[in-house]
Amino acid sequence: MRGPQRYDVVVVGAGFAGSLVAKALGERGWRVLVLEAGAGTRDAWQDHQDAVRAFHTAVAKTPTAPYRTTAAAPSPDVLDLTGGRDGFQAHGYLLQRGALPYASPYLRVNGGSGNAWTGLALRMHPEDFRAGEFGHGRNWPIGYADLEPYYRLAEGEIGVAADVEEQRGAIGLPVPEDYVFPMHGLPRSYLDAVLAEAVDGCHARDPYQDQPTELRVVGTPQARNGPPNPAYDHGRGYRPDGHRCAGYASCVPICPEQAKYTPMKTQARWPATVTLRTRAVVNRLRATSTGRVSEICYQLYRDDTGGEHTSHTVEADMVVLAAHAIENAKLLLVSGLATRSDQVGRNLMDHPALLTWGLTREPIGPYRGPGSTSGIEGFRFGPARRRRAPFRVEIGNWGWNWALGPPDRDVADLLRQNVFGKRLRQVLADRIGRRFTLQFEIEQEADPANRVTLAPDHRDRLGNPRPALHYRLSDHVKRGMVAAKQVSDQLFALLDAEDHTEYRPVAGMPGYLEFEGQSFCYRGAGHGGGTHIMGGSPHDSVVNQWQQCWDHPNLYAVGCGSMPSLGTSNPSLTMAALALRSAEHLDRALLATRTCVTATKEVLR
Repeated sequence: MRGPQRYDVVVVGAGFAGSLVAKALGERGWRVLVLEAGAGTRDAWQDHQDAVRAFHTAVAKTPTAPYRTTAAAPSPDVLDLTGGRDGFQAHGYLLQRGALPYASPYLRVNGGSGNAWTGLALRMHPEDFRAGEFGHGRNWPIGYADLEPYYRLAEGEIGVAADVEEQRGAIGLPVPEDYVFPMHGLPRSYLDAVLAEAVDGCHARDPYQDQPTELRVVGTPQARNGPPNPAYDHGRGYRPDGHRCAGYASCVPICPEQAKYTPMKTQARWPATVTLRTRAVVNRLRATSTGRVSEICYQLYRDDTGGEHTSHTVEADMVVLAAHAIENAKLLLVSGLATRSDQVGRNLMDHPALLTWGLTREPIGPYRGPGSTSGIEGFRFGPARRRRAPFRVEIGNWGWNWALGPPDRDVADLLRQNVFGKRLRQVLADRIGRRFTLQFEIEQEADPANRVTLAPDHRDRLGNPRPALHYRLSDHVKRGMVAAKQVSDQLFALLDAEDHTEYRPVAGMPGYLEFEGQSFCYRGAGHGGGTHIMGGSPHDSVVNQWQQCWDHPNLYAVGCGSMPSLGTSNPSLTMAALALRSAEHLDRALLATRTCVTATKEVLR
């Protein structure tokens, strides 16, 4: 009877981090098996076309709408949450047991949530690695300087378009003098230009900061194709995968032109040493008495709608968990691994996003281009973060889409009022053409009470316990919301815009809350982190600076779940940089294992 298959490395999850780790190790000659819980193939073009068709025909165009999700590996969806006067209600895969809803979805398909992400590729600010020094959250065991070379490597891997001088001057990022991004920055939207003309050089007051903050509209780095920069890589230039950004307004959840980076682009460059196995739900890891993971157990299913499956095991010298912060934590908890610090599943974070929305006096042309091409960055850092959570201001190009829903709701409303023909077009052009949204992405500090646990009494179609979430927002975060709304009021005044923002306990606002006599509503940004947190000691963290589990030398848990703080930037680029850094450490560990085995054989001879 044959024993389990054996690989050098097994990677659990074919999303952002998993695809990059598999490529890096496969290129070094290691045999890598990638086990992905969701459906999909390595035929990126055919899968993409199927997804575009699914998006076009979907009634509700949510982040999960284009993708082939399955009953055996369900994906949380934004439609799983509803609000009301009695609080929020939760349905679907995630069990919500906290005071407030964890409002972010994620995808369990080949490519993971990297298929539906926004494509914004910001670096963290150096100050973000020292969040604990401001009295809220935790410090990283590494600093910006340790990660900076891997930021550059990640920007090349995923293809980032940005203006390096702007990132240095406006945000203060330490970037080598001879470095440029792979592609030139994308052009500003017309809304960006209108806002810049109104606010650049002005100041806004923050109630938690003594001095006013100077305002400046800054271009946002994008992982979508712009004009290649011939100066990149010391004059070698850059060849992007896919077409250039054509201005479609469906980047979330899918770019028809494939101009936005997704993990499928990395998978297309996998060498033959990497094998992908989809519809493979890893449900347990087994470890020896020495702590080494000896077996990876998984369930292989074929039917999109059912739970019939076969059970399998595989062995590997190294195991990499890259299945999303919540799924990584769930697998560690089910397996009873990495328990020494009692931090597995704890410190669940997101970016609670406060939206404000209004009307400009003149048309600004929404729904042309990516969801956001610029932001205001001055509130991301500085001494005020001791008193309130920091935030960045993202300028939204897609009208009120995220705040209140797509424009087809306006069409239906006007038709019910018997508005037709030319009058219908005129009213829609005026109403929709002047809409804009500001998104305030607020840092949430690591809080051990925010956590993922198991719900053995609630199981999925394969018989595995579902994750239960316990989630709340601290007063520090809520003070960030207070400051963000006051800044928004000042921006609206400078822009001479009508403010239509209203937070109410209604079905479409499950994240409704009240604080110090004010009403707010937050959305989930899809930036889950913290559940296998990185640190400098095995007594208060799950993984070390290499994302290697303290308790299990051949087990790595990679992704945003390792991040001790999220700062205020979208975390995908940082996740990619961390993954590439860990891949180098994995390569060294594998080489050391081979050297040890060879030396032992020589002694035995």
